[in-house]
Amino acid sequence: MALGFTRSPFTCQYLVVAGGGGGGSTNGASTSSGGGGGAGGYRTNAGTSGGGAGSEIALGLVAGVYTVTVGAGGAGSTTSVDGSSGSSSTFSEITCVGGGGGAYNSGGAGRNGLSGGSGGGGNGKGTTSGGAGTAAQGFAGGGNTGNFGGGPGGGGASEVGGTNDDRVGEDGGDGVASSITGSSVFRAGGGGGGGYGADAAGSGGNGGGGNGGTNNNNGVAGTVNTGGGGGAGGGTSGGSSTDGASGGSGVVIFTLPIQAIATFSAGVTQTSAVVGVNRVYTVTETDPGSTVTIG
Repeated sequence: MALGFTRSPFTCQYLVVAGGGGGGSTNGASTSSGGGGGAGGYRTNAGTSGGGAGSEIALGLVAGVYTVTVGAGGAGSTTSVDGSSGSSSTFSEITCVGGGGGAYNSGGAGRNGLSGGSGGGGNGKGTTSGGAGTAAQGFAGGGNTGNFGGGPGGGGASEVGGTNDDRVGEDGGDGVASSITGSSVFRAGGGGGGGYGADAAGSGGNGGGGNGGTNNNNGVAGTVNTGGGGGAGGGTSGGSSTDGASGGSGVVIFTLPIQAIATFSAGVTQTSAVVGVNRVYTVTETDPGSTVTIG
């Protein structure tokens, strides 16, 4: 046996991010905008987790078969429905909740954002609230204080989405940075709220959140494989409508000692790279029922 050979159970670091929520739309000649989508839930034992939590406990994996799922981003709102929430991501027993969808606005009553890993923003009509985030995964979306106008931002992994009090769209909450791949990358930023009139739209949170749309413009999608929330549609005039954008898909990243072997089932898209004494696997897409066999 070679000196330094590592046997099962293998020490494993992981970063799991769920799909981000879709942004809210603005329908008809509306005086206020939709809310940004919330970021997907963010959990890791290789740094700071979402929602203000610290690093999770160590994970040792025995030789065997493990579930791996990369959650899709939620669809943006195109009619008088809220943005769709993102889908969950899973690695082994670690599961993250998809980001909450942003609220739409059609000139009627205020609407609250949907809850999720991070919550979606409410709309910019009346007094509204952002959706709640999930403990140790993300923060709530922003709400509106009662003035009509720009849309609130979706929540991010490291902060609450911006709360609106005027016609300017609010920014999505920022995500969290991780160096699990060998370089620092932000993920799980919330989507920006839509702006109204000549006023600016909200920016997506650092970590893949999509920007909100300006007057008569659609929102911008969250970045793929970051779990970023989708941007909301901007305010409208002349009876037109604007669409919220889709959230970004999630990602599963994990490390194993170089001596360990990981074999993926069909339908898994992944890359790997050696970083120090470990091999880092980045899974960007999976089919239903996908697995990784570790031995």
